Amino acid sequence: MAHEFRVWAPAAEQVELELPTRTTEPTAAPQGTDSTGTTGGSDGASRRLPMTSDDGGWWSLTVDDAGPGTDYLFRVDGGDARPDPRSPWQPHGVHGPSRVLDHEAFTWHDDGWDAGPLAGAVVYELHIGTFTGDPRTVAAATGDDYHGGTFRTAIEHLDALVELGVTHVELMPVAAFAGRWGWGYDGVDLYAPHPTYGDPDDLKTLVDACHQRGLAVLLDVVYNHLGPEGNYLGVFGPYFTDFFTTPWGDAVNLSGPGSHEVRRFLVDNALMWLRDYHIDGLRLDAVHALIDTSAVHILEQLATEVDELSDQLGRRLVLVAESDRNDPRLLEPRSAGGYGIDAHWNDDFHHAVHTALTGEHDSYYADYVGLTPLAESLRHAYVYRGQYSEHRDRYHGRAPEGLSGASFVGYAQNHDQIGNRARGERLGHLLSTDRLKIAGALVFTSPFVPMLFQGQEWAASAPFPFFADHHADPALAEAVRNGRMAEFAEFGWSPEEVADPESPATFTEAVLDWSERDAGRHAEMRAWYARLLQLRAGRPDLLDGRFDRVTVAVDDAHGTLVLRRGAVAVAVNLGAEQATLPIPGAGADADLLMASHETVALEGPGVALPPDSVAVIGL
Repeated sequence: MAHEFRVWAPAAEQVELELPTRTTEPTAAPQGTDSTGTTGGSDGASRRLPMTSDDGGWWSLTVDDAGPGTDYLFRVDGGDARPDPRSPWQPHGVHGPSRVLDHEAFTWHDDGWDAGPLAGAVVYELHIGTFTGDPRTVAAATGDDYHGGTFRTAIEHLDALVELGVTHVELMPVAAFAGRWGWGYDGVDLYAPHPTYGDPDDLKTLVDACHQRGLAVLLDVVYNHLGPEGNYLGVFGPYFTDFFTTPWGDAVNLSGPGSHEVRRFLVDNALMWLRDYHIDGLRLDAVHALIDTSAVHILEQLATEVDELSDQLGRRLVLVAESDRNDPRLLEPRSAGGYGIDAHWNDDFHHAVHTALTGEHDSYYADYVGLTPLAESLRHAYVYRGQYSEHRDRYHGRAPEGLSGASFVGYAQNHDQIGNRARGERLGHLLSTDRLKIAGALVFTSPFVPMLFQGQEWAASAPFPFFADHHADPALAEAVRNGRMAEFAEFGWSPEEVADPESPATFTEAVLDWSERDAGRHAEMRAWYARLLQLRAGRPDLLDGRFDRVTVAVDDAHGTLVLRRGAVAVAVNLGAEQATLPIPGAGADADLLMASHETVALEGPGVALPPDSVAVIGL
C-alpha cells in the first residue's frame, strides 16, 4: 500500500527517508525500550530514499510498498536516523523507528456517544502504570521486564468506577517517554502512546470500553516542554527557544520565527487525540509555562479549533487547564477577550482544604492557614484575587467575576500535590479516618467539579511519589536524582528521607493494591465516598455552581465551618471540643442526610458535632 511520508525541516538541505528491514515483530505491549540510539527491531539493513522539498519547509515522499506496519526514520543533512516528530507509534521506544499507522482500521463501538456536561461530572484521575498490577509481581520485575498497568488491564476496574458514581476518567499523560515507567510529563513523541502501556489499538480499546460504560475520557497533555531523553525535535526545526525558560527544560517556540508550524504541531496533536482516539477532552498541563507573545494566544487558537472539531464530530469536547496564575481570562469567552477554556484546576481550593485538615503551613501552604481561606475559596473559587501573597511576596490573582463553580475542578488530592511530597504521602497517610471523611465531604459538596485521585475512594495505602526510569542514561538518572534531593534539602529533608525517583522500588510501591479496598478502614472510606457521590448526583442544589447561592460561616478560634448551598447545609467541626452549630434555615423538617460520626444529631435549628466530624443536612 502506498504511503506519503512528510516531515517539517525548514533549514535542512537534504532529508532522507530510511526504511529499516524489520526482523522481529514486537508484542502489543513491548517489554522495555531500545535506548541505545539504534533502530531497534532491525537487522541493520535499510533503504535510504531522498525526499523532495515542498513549500514551507516540508519534505515529502510517497512510497508504494510502505503501508501500515512499515517502520521508518528520517535523516536530516546526513545526520543520525531519528523518529518522526509526528510518529503515531514508537513500538521500540523513543530512540527506535516510527511505524506507519492507519487510524481508520480500528472498529469502534461508541456510535452516538456524547459525554455529559462538566457541570455534573465526577472526575477520576488515574495513572495507567500504577492503576492496576499486582504489586508483588511488579516488584519482582527485573531488567527490561515490565509488569505494571496497561491500557487493557485498566478496563478491569472500570465497572468499579461506574458503581462508585464516576462520570469522567482522566488519564495522566500517555505520550511516549523514555524508560519503562514514569509520570508521563517528560514525553517526547507526543503523537504516540507509551509502548509499555500498549499499542494505539489498546488505548482505543480502553476509550471504547469507557464509552460503552457511560464514562467520558479526559487525557492529560503536556505542551509547555518535552522530556530530556529522546527529544529530537530540535534536529528538525525551531521547536524551542532560548528567549524563555521553564523549570523543566527548553521553552517551546510559540511566537518566534517558525512558530506557526510549532503551534500547528501542538494543535494538530490535540485534535488527533480527540478525533482519532475519541478522547472527550484534554487537561492542559501548566499552561502558565506556555509563553506566547502572539496577538492570538496558543490557548485561544487551541480552544477555537477544538470547538470547531466538536461541531464537526457532533459530540462534546472540553479543555481543562492547569495554571498557578489565578487568571480568569483562561475561562472567559473569546468574545470578551478570554481564551474560552472550559475549566481550571483549582489549586487554591486544594491548598485551603489541605492546610485546614493537616495543619501544615510550610512552603505555599503558608498562604492558606486557618479556615477563612477555605471559606473564601468556596465562595469565590480563588482565594487570591489580587491580594498580597506571603509565599510569592507579591500581589496575586484576579477575581473570576461572572464565572460558575462548574468552571473549576476541585479536589483534596491529585498527582501533583501528593507527588510534591518527599515520599509521596497521600492524605490517607496524614489524616485520621474522621478527617478523611471531612475532606471528601468538602470536595463533593463544594460548588466545583469534584475530582478523585486513584485509590482515594478507599484511602489506598500505596503512596504516589515522583518516579522515573532513565536506566539507559546513568548521567541523566543521577541528575534527576540529585535535583529531587536538592529540592527537598531546602526544606530540611535528608536524602535518606526522600524517595529515590530512579529506584524501581519507588515505582512499584505506587502500584494500587485493589485487594485491600474491601477491608477495615478502606471499606469504610469507600462506602463514605459512594454515599457522597450518590448524594451529589441526587441533589440539584449541589450541582448549582452559582457562587451567589453559596454562603459560608467560619469560626477559626473553634475550628468550625458551616456551608450553605440552597437546601443543603454542611457543618464541620475540626475543633477539640463538642460543638453545636446553628444552621441557617433549618426547620422542624430538616433531615440529617449524612454524618461521619454516629453521635452527630440535629438539635432544633442546629447540629451537634463531636470533634473531627461532618454532617450534611437537608433543609
